[in-house]
Amino acid sequence: MKNVIHQIVEDVVETRAILVGLNTNKTDDEFERSMHELKELTKALDIKVAGTFTQNLPTPDRSTYVGSGKVDEIRNSIDVFDADIIIFNDDISPMQIRNLEKILDTEVIDRTGLILQIFAKRAKTRESRLQVEYAQLQYMLPRLVGMRSSLSRQGGGSGRLSNKGSGEKQLELDRRRIEHRMAELRRELEAVEKERDTQRGKRINSGTPKVSLVGYTNAGKSTIMNNLLRLYGGEASEDKQVLEKDMLFATLDTSVRKIAAPGHRPFLLTDTVGFISELPHSLVKAFRSTLEEAKYADILLEIIDFSDPEYRFHMDVTRDTLAEIGAGDIPIIYVFNKSDLVQQEQRDNDQLVMDVPRTIDDRAYICAKNQDSLDALIELIERKLGQEDTQFDLLLPYSEGGVLNMLNEAGKVKATEYLPEGIKISAMLSASEAGRYAHMIVND
Repeated sequence: MKNVIHQIVEDVVETRAILVGLNTNKTDDEFERSMHELKELTKALDIKVAGTFTQNLPTPDRSTYVGSGKVDEIRNSIDVFDADIIIFNDDISPMQIRNLEKILDTEVIDRTGLILQIFAKRAKTRESRLQVEYAQLQYMLPRLVGMRSSLSRQGGGSGRLSNKGSGEKQLELDRRRIEHRMAELRRELEAVEKERDTQRGKRINSGTPKVSLVGYTNAGKSTIMNNLLRLYGGEASEDKQVLEKDMLFATLDTSVRKIAAPGHRPFLLTDTVGFISELPHSLVKAFRSTLEEAKYADILLEIIDFSDPEYRFHMDVTRDTLAEIGAGDIPIIYVFNKSDLVQQEQRDNDQLVMDVPRTIDDRAYICAKNQDSLDALIELIERKLGQEDTQFDLLLPYSEGGVLNMLNEAGKVKATEYLPEGIKISAMLSASEAGRYAHMIVND
């Protein structure tokens, strides 16, 4: 069967989809939220939603996931809606997909298949393309049966075991090709990961604080990075902008940029793929090395779309995903973005209007496009980074000018005095830095 999704990308023809959701144990609000997200995911692939079917069942149907009556409804509506593809809101088994495609005579994919297609379309760097291809092959492997009209190939029979390819099923040949390609991809990804580890090691050893943007997809992470770059990214900041678009998974690739606000210590800001509920495990596994950038941050900025009624649920998903990748213990600043929209809603409803920007403890209420908001965020990052620092006096030999430069670049030096015996500085140091420079610390 021709892959409709690839056809749409190549031919730029409008593809129309019917969405199908089955509610077995969710509340009405949870189910509605999930279906709305499926609709947004479908739009992110430039597919038009032609119709939606939902059903409540205690358990999914083993052969067709939804009941036979619902399958008939969907089949009868395909011509009415001029639909090209049926998209299910949950993961459905290879057998269920085969049965549904046979009955409906239309391509059927599930939520994981849809997200994989979005990732395949958006991946730009070599690493992300390798990661997506690996996840796609992992997804495809158990779904080989039924993908071809002819599953076997006859060959000569010499009777020798070394000739076992002859007469082998096409399914087994396809499986072997996929497993071989996956092994190649694993080797390539291991090489890329070594390069990433080397780059990460250099950043760690630089002494510059590391801050990572995390959060639900489309919460505004890229907007915050771009606007911080415009303000504090230096002369070439325009060339360092990342893709910024109002859609799910607009960016997949990891970006690291230096932010140096006057009067504050500079830091490295990392942006990577956003999270989503029920993010396919194959993608979490494939993108683990990318997602794990958050593990090496000094601070996480969790970006939250405060204007979204489901923002608390998004925070729960982010917390669970961070725990899954081993970043659950990193200090967090909760950045409630789009607070200006909430502010306007409060005005419209004659409610008490909150101040924007506003910072309280480890929370910041901001508008990502407002300089006052970003300045307030920088102040909070500065306070958080310096929370564990202690002031020390150090006497540096003149031969250790590199240490002085590094501490100056990190914004740690508060005072400098040049003496005959060396350079005396007063600096704010973390516990690890104090240990590293213990031999230079002087006591008055």
